[in-house]
Amino acid sequence: MNHLELIRKVEWKDLRTLSVKEILIENNISLPWFFISILLAYYEYYWLALPFSGFYFLTALRQVHNGFHNALGTGKFLTWLSLYLNSILMIASIHAVKFNHIRHHKFCLSEEDYEGKSASMKWYEAVLYGPKHMFLIHWITFKKANKKYKRNMLAELVSIAVFAFIVFYFQIYFLIYHVLIMFLGEFLMAFFAVWTVHHDTHETPNIARTQRSSWKNKLTFSMFYHMEHHLFPAVPTIKLPELAERIDKKLPELHRKQTF
Repeated sequence: MNHLELIRKVEWKDLRTLSVKEILIENNISLPWFFISILLAYYEYYWLALPFSGFYFLTALRQVHNGFHNALGTGKFLTWLSLYLNSILMIASIHAVKFNHIRHHKFCLSEEDYEGKSASMKWYEAVLYGPKHMFLIHWITFKKANKKYKRNMLAELVSIAVFAFIVFYFQIYFLIYHVLIMFLGEFLMAFFAVWTVHHDTHETPNIARTQRSSWKNKLTFSMFYHMEHHLFPAVPTIKLPELAERIDKKLPELHRKQTF
């Protein structure tokens, strides 16, 4: 059974609709973690700030990832604004990441899938590949994207440069901490966001790895329901647990590889 046949067996279209509460959650889920991490860094509690910075990066990734698939429940401008602001805070052009992510769904784990390159590596190779991965994401956008993507990427990169210049020129230490930690997060993307969910799945690339442990999914904010996401990319992250239950009920024979 291929992934198109799987899609036809599961009801999912109703899951695209978000309530007002769900819209507020998906569009603001990263903010508490950001403000707590910045507050702790401001008072120089850097080690205490570190896990909150990590959760900010994870939840911001969830937020922009939903934005990639128009699954935030908001209009085009607010979705664009979310991607733009998180570009500055995450220290990477999120529109460049979006361009490559949409291609990742289209060309999953093929030669044209630049986002997915690390999936075929050993885990430690994927970690070491991280800096090249982030450079490649921006370079491929520059080479292959349309003018709109390029304009958005340029606007984001200029904004990031201005932000970083102000932070380092005026030696705003708690923001220097934030910038450095975000760089670290970006460099680990090839491992955490690609390798963990796609390694050893090349035979069935659209059947990505997933996670069924309740506490692990709570800890990772449902970001490892990746098989579900690849089969139904229009479904917002907040609805993926319900989607997983439907898949398990409708297709109990489906082989699911775990992420971790």
